[in-house]
Amino acid sequence: MSKKINIGVLGCANIAKTHLIPNLLNLNSHYNLVGIASRTEKKAKNFAKMFDTKCFFEYDDLLDIKHLDAVYIPLPNSLHYEWIKKSLNKGIHVLVEKSLSCSYKEVLELNNIAKEKKLVLIENFQFRFHKQLEYIRKILKTGKIGDLRNIKSSFGFPPFGDRENIRYKNELGGGALLDAGAYPIKISQIFLGDDISVMASSLSFDKDKGVDIWGSAYLKQNNGCLSSEISFGFDNYYQCNLELWGSKGKLYTNRIFTAHSEHKPIVEIQTIDGLEIIELDTDNHFKNMLIHFYKLIFSKNMRDDEYKQNITQARLISEFKNK
Repeated sequence: MSKKINIGVLGCANIAKTHLIPNLLNLNSHYNLVGIASRTEKKAKNFAKMFDTKCFFEYDDLLDIKHLDAVYIPLPNSLHYEWIKKSLNKGIHVLVEKSLSCSYKEVLELNNIAKEKKLVLIENFQFRFHKQLEYIRKILKTGKIGDLRNIKSSFGFPPFGDRENIRYKNELGGGALLDAGAYPIKISQIFLGDDISVMASSLSFDKDKGVDIWGSAYLKQNNGCLSSEISFGFDNYYQCNLELWGSKGKLYTNRIFTAHSEHKPIVEIQTIDGLEIIELDTDNHFKNMLIHFYKLIFSKNMRDDEYKQNITQARLISEFKNK
């Protein structure tokens, strides 16, 4: 895997500026950033200058670059379907911000195109690749907290200061479910498996903004007894936690989704022997995510699991909306 991947960025979102693009540039033996596109000329020029690359004022112009291998798409949710589809149909691998699209039907279609064209299509749930999650899964396998009985996960934060934030725009695919809610739904699959369903759910809507603001749900295995209780929101006291309750103990951590590269995660394990507090090493899950994306491009055998995850995630979000 010595070939550099020529990658472009569709959109000038803050996550691209602060996390993805800097890590792309640091992985200069893996990636070659060929350009950044924005329909706002000023943004495109500023980003291009900041990251020493070429700017484009139309997304199509970037996709038309010769030898473009991949794109990263941090656009509003409502634009994902159109630009993922265009990218895939041009033979371009896609890394897209969550949620992959606004409907289960759209995700199925995009997934089928990716499969047919043998292309990578993956949502950027970077927390999957943090060593914190790897450590937690290892602890569970040791039996230290016994057999898993239930998981709880919450992800929410205070209101955004900017009332024009895209998360408050229904026409842009805003709302807490597709944004914050996607995370605890995703982690439920990691510990319960993909054969699960949403048994009950609740969403609170803001009439003025026209989007869902907070919610909760109960997910359960279809052929097992394990369950997951999740909650999320945009106008909540900050929470970013995971709790695993076992037959012999409990494991808890409070930065499961957003442990930045300088943060040392704290994992608490409580059993009959007392409370054990473990400080883990720092890790860069954005860098790890990009390395995973790179490996997927060169390893066709690894893609089926991502396709399956895409479909399960979209199905659960659809079930959530319809309960």
